[in-house]
Amino acid sequence: MRLKKLIPKILRPLFEERDDGNDMIPPQSLSFVGKGDFVKIGREFRRHFIELAQLRPEHRVLDVGCGIGRMAIPLTEFITPAGGYWGFDIVKKGIDWCQERITPKFPNFQFRHSDVYNKHYNPGGSEHACDYRFPFEDDFFDFVFLTSVFTYMVPADLENYLKEITRVLKPGGRCLITFLLINEDSAGLIRAGKSDLDFVHEMDGYFTTKPADPEAAIAYDEAAALSFFDKCGLTVELPVRYGSWCGRNTYLSYQDILIAGKPGAA
Repeated sequence: MRLKKLIPKILRPLFEERDDGNDMIPPQSLSFVGKGDFVKIGREFRRHFIELAQLRPEHRVLDVGCGIGRMAIPLTEFITPAGGYWGFDIVKKGIDWCQERITPKFPNFQFRHSDVYNKHYNPGGSEHACDYRFPFEDDFFDFVFLTSVFTYMVPADLENYLKEITRVLKPGGRCLITFLLINEDSAGLIRAGKSDLDFVHEMDGYFTTKPADPEAAIAYDEAAALSFFDKCGLTVELPVRYGSWCGRNTYLSYQDILIAGKPGAA
């Protein structure tokens, strides 16, 4: 038996490296949320939500593209019954798993399937992202986040989602969104062959690694990305927290992180 299993849970700090119960971690055969350590990435972003976006235990939280609970699981230790978590995703098997394994233990964590078309993840989807309306009322959430969502979305889809984020956020609410941003620094590293992703193909308003399958990976010019936020009624809180994806030596996470707020009183 490993030593840390002998440590009472009450003594474990919030950010301590520890195992969650096996029934709260999906089997690898079901996971579709990309490479990296499932548990560590979830904990990492919990820190970012709290430290960068001032997430509080009593907040109402929306996880757009919640996958199979990578962000939800660590948040079960932070969001109290006074607050709540709602997540939606286009991959039904992920939603089914979360509804079976997370919601029964944490009733204030709710998951729903959104039947939005995606060539890779939901090819039979009945709705298009550019027209999709989030299934929540106006001014409902204190905090909205998207991790590895806009890295697969073309401009029309991205703009609609930003408008929906603005609609469902309370005045004074914040969002945290990851991007792959092209600027002088990242473009130079791509040209030098340092980047994990070779964004050399410029399309209509974005960059991709595969012109024949552009949504496989999408990057945006940084200035263009910031203008989307402004257009949709969100104020970006600088600085941008740049990621390591392009080969930087100094970074916060793998992808670039933007924090934005909806104007108005909290």
